[in-house]
Amino acid sequence: MPSKKKNAFYAQSGGVTAVINASACGVIETARAHKDKIGKVYAGRNGIIGALTEDLIDTSKESASAIAALRSTPSGAFGSCRFKLKSLEANRREYERLIEVFKAHDIGYFFYNGGGDSADTCFKVSQLSEAMGYPLQAIHVPKTVDNDLPITDCCPGFGSVAKYVAVSTLEASFDVRSMCLTSTKVFVVEVMGRHAGWIAAAGGLVEDHGIPVVILFPEIEFDEKKFIARVGKLVKEHGYCSVVVSEGCHYPDGRFLAEQGTKDAFGHAQLGGAAPVVANMVKEALGHKFHWAVADYLQRAARHIASKTDVKQAYELGKKAVELALKGHNAVMPTVERLSDVPYKYRIGVADLAKVANVEKFMPRDFITKDGYGITDKCKRYLRPLIQGEDYPKYGRDGLPVYVTLKNVAVAKKLGGFALKA
Repeated sequence: MPSKKKNAFYAQSGGVTAVINASACGVIETARAHKDKIGKVYAGRNGIIGALTEDLIDTSKESASAIAALRSTPSGAFGSCRFKLKSLEANRREYERLIEVFKAHDIGYFFYNGGGDSADTCFKVSQLSEAMGYPLQAIHVPKTVDNDLPITDCCPGFGSVAKYVAVSTLEASFDVRSMCLTSTKVFVVEVMGRHAGWIAAAGGLVEDHGIPVVILFPEIEFDEKKFIARVGKLVKEHGYCSVVVSEGCHYPDGRFLAEQGTKDAFGHAQLGGAAPVVANMVKEALGHKFHWAVADYLQRAARHIASKTDVKQAYELGKKAVELALKGHNAVMPTVERLSDVPYKYRIGVADLAKVANVEKFMPRDFITKDGYGITDKCKRYLRPLIQGEDYPKYGRDGLPVYVTLKNVAVAKKLGGFALKA
């Protein structure tokens, strides 16, 4: 633990969510409540890039009401980025630059809000600071709509995207049902999820409302013949069906249905386009009229229908991150520990980053039905509490939600420039 009052650094990483700002709110409000131990909270403009380029934001310039409003504002208030720091061996200069910036601005606490890649970065920064003899407590604040971080029962951001996908699938299915006699018989919606099918699974909750639905998971190899047979059977029985396909759905040889042949900033295959691929398969094989949609940014930005459970946990994990730092913890991540499904009970725990970094959590096989196209009751018991409750933002006179845009006042630089390497 820092021997004297130090400043804190907070950054948002990777794809943003409907509730990542709630975690930021938890971090900043809790730090402000401990002014005897924590000085200012600086935020990185555009995530970790802000630290590397010494482009820091002074959050002390924001009013208490503005910070409180973060809890109901989607996206990343300070800007995020897809910028993966390579290994210490491959690019030590970037990690040493981080420490140099932290030293220059008397930063003793590092709160990194993100998914698996940022957990790895946070862990490496904690290791390097120790090796360089600079006291820095690195705490990872979990966030990912993919829900694929290990140890924690769920990840902030997932509950809200799951609620959006479940509601959207239900509403669109009602539309298809009303038109299927003379028009569309199959509706396909594509959702996020590169390797894990948690988001797609949420679409399966509509089954309890009488909706015939087929789920395509990354965990289950795609079999076109079996898929077409399943869709044909449901349309014959119900007159229509809905299909929820994860962007990570792939053939037995590993090729993604949605692969575009390009890479993203992290070196992952650029995905997008599974829905039209699947819809056209149905058209060619069965002749059914179809419609398809890609949820894309809508699913992760939908603060207007965020899960109350998700918002609450996002804030609590941000708060816990600061509390862990104040107790002297380092290289850890606060977690959600489920105690019971009904009634839903949980507590906030803690995990070592060494056990979190570079580990992905996939859908358990017993969460997926034997035929590979639906979710089991066990999965439903897991999902239902996470989408419970509404936490509507305030609405303005113009009929739109009232979201805050911070001033994001820059901190004066003390160091020379730093060139980022691609």
